[in-house]
Amino acid sequence: MTQSPATRDANNLPASLTKADKVTNTQEAAPRPQVTVRPTKKPAPTTTPPAVSPSPSPSPPSPLTPAQAFDALYGFCAPALVRQTYLLCGRRELARESVEQAFQLAWQRWPEVAVDRDPAGWVRATAYEYALSPWHRFRPRFRHPEPPPAHAPDRALLDVLLTLPAPYRRTLLLYDGVGLDLPETAAETEASTPATANRLLHAREAIAARLPALASPAELHRRLAEVASAERLRAAKPPTVRMAGERRARFWTRAAIAFTVAIIGATALTVRTAPTQYEPPVPPGETVQGVPPRAAPGPLSGKELKLRAKLRSQTANGPERLLPQSR
Repeated sequence: MTQSPATRDANNLPASLTKADKVTNTQEAAPRPQVTVRPTKKPAPTTTPPAVSPSPSPSPPSPLTPAQAFDALYGFCAPALVRQTYLLCGRRELARESVEQAFQLAWQRWPEVAVDRDPAGWVRATAYEYALSPWHRFRPRFRHPEPPPAHAPDRALLDVLLTLPAPYRRTLLLYDGVGLDLPETAAETEASTPATANRLLHAREAIAARLPALASPAELHRRLAEVASAERLRAAKPPTVRMAGERRARFWTRAAIAFTVAIIGATALTVRTAPTQYEPPVPPGETVQGVPPRAAPGPLSGKELKLRAKLRSQTANGPERLLPQSR
């Protein structure tokens, strides 16, 4: 039986669309029923149906406030991020501090973090940078090592991780621990994709050389998760982190204002007390050699005494002082 073009086109459509088209076409093709209207003498009174008020449409959900959005991000990322930073630095206290510092910085820059393509990645990168910072070794409370994990296999894996260079350790954790792909790992570590691949291969080789049972990436991923989950690492509450970030921001703001005021005051004092013209320096004095000592005056003679008395009496009181003699 030969099908018409319209039938073939209908058969090529999806089932949902074909069914709807078939129903519509059937309704249009059906003949209209002929209804005969016979008027009566007394038509039945028509009553208007009561107006039915439309049901109110559900209001759209109100957007989250910045504090609520921050708390949601913190609750989603902080527990896992503390365990990840512990694998990076090997210190429980430093891991918690790194996560709290990262989220405090995120709260200070929340307008930037809220519109970021990956807010969790932004916070993770900041926490990793803080945990791997080399200046922590100079802090007094981090000079002594913390107690290692209780289980021997966990201690062995953590020791191997801490012997790796920081870039290798971070790349291995992002790829085999977090589960990022190679381009994302390269972007977060700010390295090229070939360099990231080399770091990952060298890190795996170093671990497999000391722990042959972890040569498989799947087994390594499982063991990383077990070591991180074995430790009881808890982050602070979101309101505590937010308030600490706000206090820190206020402190640095006030410090910057005080420093600016001090600079302005020092500048004004310098302008006020600085000389307005060049003053040549006074040369240092020199001792003159060969000068005879100054002789002390001796007693006056009788003639000198009379002369002094005459000068004192006549010069000061005589008419010569007021009316000098003309010559």
